[in-house]
Amino acid sequence: MSYSLLFRYVLIGDSAAGKSCILLQLTEKKFEPLFNLTIGVEFGCCHVTVGETPIKIQVWDTAGQENFRSLTRSYYRGAAGLLLVYDITRRDSFTNLPFWLADLRQYASENAVIMLIGNKCDLDVQRAVSTEEGKAFARENGLLFIETSARMAINIEKAFVQTAEEIYSRIQQGILDVNHKVISPLCSLSYKILSPAPRSQTFVYRISGG
Repeated sequence: MSYSLLFRYVLIGDSAAGKSCILLQLTEKKFEPLFNLTIGVEFGCCHVTVGETPIKIQVWDTAGQENFRSLTRSYYRGAAGLLLVYDITRRDSFTNLPFWLADLRQYASENAVIMLIGNKCDLDVQRAVSTEEGKAFARENGLLFIETSARMAINIEKAFVQTAEEIYSRIQQGILDVNHKVISPLCSLSYKILSPAPRSQTFVYRISGG
């Protein structure tokens, strides 16, 4: 599928927050409850259209373990979209957000779009973090916010689309330059991906106007 812009995203957050399940639901439209912990970095992709502009999104799923931190930080620098994930049923994954956010602020592009994702919203009876708390944290730190469920496929595509829409808006406003390292124009079609085997299925989601 042809595209005009290439956006790179990184999924970040505590282990077992559901990052890999989000990527699997996005790319293969399925859920595996006993998904293995990510070792290093995994990769997938999808396509969206913002206005009349076709965009390819490469998604890097990073390990949450401390011993992989130096590796995952290297992916922050090349990302236009940073998806910071916590588990709404695990309070510690929420209280650890300031650490993750400080890490992103230090190593990622200052103009990258950060989307805060409260995952596992289908488990509302086990909820340990309220929606209002998630919204407040996002508001106080200038982040986008959404709650998702990888199990039930709730808001998975929407999280990636809204992030793309905001990146595109920043390009239109001149905040992000298409020649910046976090954005690749059409000429980047020759860009080589050095990664584990990518998840092959993609989706197309159109955003009108803009």
